[in-house]
Amino acid sequence: MQNNLLVFGTKNFNNSLHEIKDYLDFSLFFFNNDTVLDDQISTINALLVESAVCNDRRYLNLINSINNKPVLLIEKLGFLQKCNYTHKILSPFTLSDFNTMVVTFITSEKFTQNSFIKIKQYTVDKNEKKLSKDNLSITVTEREIYLIELLFNEKKPQSKTNLLKNIWKYSEDADTHTVETHIYRLRKKIFAKFNDENFIISSNSGYSI
Repeated sequence: MQNNLLVFGTKNFNNSLHEIKDYLDFSLFFFNNDTVLDDQISTINALLVESAVCNDRRYLNLINSINNKPVLLIEKLGFLQKCNYTHKILSPFTLSDFNTMVVTFITSEKFTQNSFIKIKQYTVDKNEKKLSKDNLSITVTEREIYLIELLFNEKKPQSKTNLLKNIWKYSEDADTHTVETHIYRLRKKIFAKFNDENFIISSNSGYSI
C-alpha cells in the first residue's frame, strides 16, 4: 500500500519538494486549508513538517491536534521548535537518504501499530505475546491472541462453530469442547491477574469482547 505524507511547510520548502516528488517512493500532499486536511487525513500515514512553520501558532496547533499520525520533523541542526514530533530528519540531506529515511520510518511505524491491539483498558502485544493492563501483564498463546483479536474485531457474538472455523480451521482434534476449554483457561488467567470476569462475555448467541 502506498505511503502518503501530508506536508506542512513554507512556500519555498513545498516548492522544493514538488521538484523531487516524482522520484520518491511515497506520495506527498500539501496542506493548504482545513478542507484539504479533512479530505486527505484518512489516507495519510504521517505528517512531514518543516520546523520553520512551528513558529506559526495556527500551523503548530493544527499539527499537534492531529491524533495517531507520526510526525517527521525536518529541521536544521540546532533549530528550536515546539512541534511534538516522533522522528527528526536533519537538513541538508541527499534525495536518496531522505527517501530511505522516510520509507524506513513509516515501515517501522506500521509494524509497531500492527503489533499492538487496544481493547478496553488492555493492550495486546502480539510480538511479546502479552496482555497488559496498567502495570500488570500475563503471557498469552498465539491462538489466544487470534481468539481475542477475532472477538474484538467482530461486531456481534461469535458462536462456537464460527470460532472453530476461524481459529482452529476445523482441525481433526477440535470440537466444541476445544473452544470452551480455551476460553475457560484464558478467562481464568485474566481473572487471576486482573480480577476481571467480564473481559470475554458469553451469551446464548456466543462469545464477545
